[in-house]
Amino acid sequence: MRHLKKGKKFHRLTGPRRAFLRNLTKDLIRHGRIETTETRAKAIRPIVERMITFAKRENLTSRRVLISRLQDKAVVKKLIEDVAPRYRERHGGYVRIVKSGKNRKRDGARVAVIEFV
Repeated sequence: MRHLKKGKKFHRLTGPRRAFLRNLTKDLIRHGRIETTETRAKAIRPIVERMITFAKRENLTSRRVLISRLQDKAVVKKLIEDVAPRYRERHGGYVRIVKSGKNRKRDGARVAVIEFV
């Protein structure tokens, strides 16, 4: 039984799964929007929204937490200086998932676009 077990595993062990989700998160922050599968988009949405909430605080502690989680100072700088100020007055809901209605050719997975609001 999977009581209190939330989140997808993506057929990966813990370390590779964390790295995979971290890379998707960094790509979304770096580019503003990415095209990926619906399942992956739904998995990274809460991660990205938590990161933006941390970045809105703009203090040293939140910067250090973001660097430890994202492991990329350039992405953290962009998150704090460019992305977070856009959502100063907004209380959540920073990311939108748009289902594109097409399937990936090789495995038939449904494709979605995840982007900042």
